[in-house]
Parts: sequence; C-alpha cells; structure tokens
Amino acid sequence: MNLFDLERAKAFIRDGDDFLLVTHVQPDGDAVSSLLAAGLLLESLGKRHTPVIGDRVPGRLRFLAGSGSIRTATPGETPERLHDRVIALDCADFSRIGPAAAWCAPGARLLNIDHHPTNDGFGDVTLIRPDASATAEILYELVGAMGVPWSRELAECIYTGILTDTGGFRYQNTTPAAHRIASEMLERGADGSRIAERLLERLSHSHVLLLKRALATLSFDAGNRISWLTVTRADMEETEAKAEDLEGLVNYSRNIEGVEVGILFKEVDEGKVKVSLRSAGTVDVAAFAKSFGGGGHVRAAGVTLHMPLPEAVRTIVGALRGLMA
Repeated sequence: MNLFDLERAKAFIRDGDDFLLVTHVQPDGDAVSSLLAAGLLLESLGKRHTPVIGDRVPGRLRFLAGSGSIRTATPGETPERLHDRVIALDCADFSRIGPAAAWCAPGARLLNIDHHPTNDGFGDVTLIRPDASATAEILYELVGAMGVPWSRELAECIYTGILTDTGGFRYQNTTPAAHRIASEMLERGADGSRIAERLLERLSHSHVLLLKRALATLSFDAGNRISWLTVTRADMEETEAKAEDLEGLVNYSRNIEGVEVGILFKEVDEGKVKVSLRSAGTVDVAAFAKSFGGGGHVRAAGVTLHMPLPEAVRTIVGALRGLMA
C-alpha cells in the first residue's frame, strides 16, 4: 500500500467541492497551522471548507490567519450538517479527532495527511511521511503540487507548523528540508521573529504558576535515567491553567543531564491520566506508548490511561524501568 499517494490526494481535492477539515484534540502548533494551511489551499481552489477541532484553539495560536473561523466540536452536540468528504490532518489515528467525528457523514471519504510513524493508515487516501519534520511540511509539498499561489498567511502557517514541531529547530526531526522550507517561507513573507516571540518566548501567568507546582513533584527512577512531573486537576483549577499552559512542561524533566526519558503525568479527570513522554533517543517512546494504546514519534509520544494518577505513575515508570534494565 502506498501511504504517500500525492496523485490520488490531488484528485481527492479536485473532485470535491465541500470539505470538512479536522485535527486532533488538544491541538498543538502543527495541528492548527496544518488545518489552516489546508483551508487556505482549498480557498485558493474555490472550494468550500469547514474547519473543526474537538477543543478550543490555544490562545497563543490565534494570531494565525483564519483561526477565528475554526469551529469547536463538543461531545453530544448535533452538527448543523454532515460532511461526506473529510481531510484529517496530523492525526495518528481517527479516534484522535474526538467529538469532531460527529460532523462526518456515514461512509464519508477521507484523506489522511500526517507525519506520525504510528499512523495506522486510516482513510481512503493517505499522505503519510514519517520522515517529514511536521505535517505542515507535507502541506507545503501539496501546495506546490497543486500550483496554489503563495500568500503571507499561508507561508506563516507552514512556518509555524515546522517551527513548533521541531521545538524551534532544536529536535532531531530538524532536517535540511525543514530549514530550506522555513527559509522559503520567510522569503514569502512569514514574520519569523514575531512568530517565535509569540510561540517560544511568551509565557502566561498561569503557565508559570503551574510550572512552579509541577517542579515541586519532580521525581527520578532507574538511576536518574527516568524523570517525571505530575499535574493534578487541583493544580489546573487553582492556577486557572488551560490545556495550552501544559505546553513544554515535560521538557523540564527530559532536559536534565543523564535523563533518558522524561514524563509528564496530567490528571485529566478522576481515573483518567494523560501521559506525555520525551526521549533522549535511546528509548523509542512511540513504540512504548503504542503498547499502551498511544502513539507519536520516536522521541515524543503520548498515551491516555484510565486509572488513578498514582497507579498511572507506577504503571508507566515500572514498565520503563523494566524496558531499560
């Protein structure tokens, strides 16, 4: 099976007139910017599109053109209409779109555009490239293949996706291609310094308060090769933090000298914990997360566990300890 079928993807878009655009819940920079880039591509081709996410767009990403048009899907809602042609962006599996799935018509045809190595190839047509630095990099290729004219807004979406998913061009997925595309986007009008200031430098008050609490929970195991932080529901409520305020917290455990796997345990609800994993490269956290029903990249992955927070910590740390023994 050809997981990167550019010709079929182009036909999928050309043959349709009205599209639903979706991405994963708790969207990051690559997810939102890829969604918006796909919308700008479709708009240039004279096609209708409805962008929907099963969460609010993080405040720090609302500077991107078109972000105000993104609809928020909520559990149990009745959509105003169903869509029979869907483009899923930056989703390793279809379940990750959450309540946005309710906007899909039964039997809807789906184009899957993603760069996660754990993507299961769902959909009728796939554009999956695990070697891409970000899903936005695949959108860059699709824009070129379809002959869509570049605008500053489109360039800023592509630049934002690559900037955020490479950690400001610091992670292992920072390839020569990522730098070349980023350079081209700057030439096409993207304001790199403004984007970097908003996404890499600015911190919310709630984020700092949450960081203060999380660092107080810093723990180690396996000869200091495993490190983790925990965030409870009470922490989120008392600091008035939002999901976007968790961005980057896991790196404080990962970046400690000698740590091979850093973890953030975030209590979502009673008996439900989101686990974010970051690897120094010796452990494939994508494969590890997949064994628990999660997924991601070799160095950055996640999983949701349905158990109390202390049990989640024991389960993940114990399994990693055994893996690294």
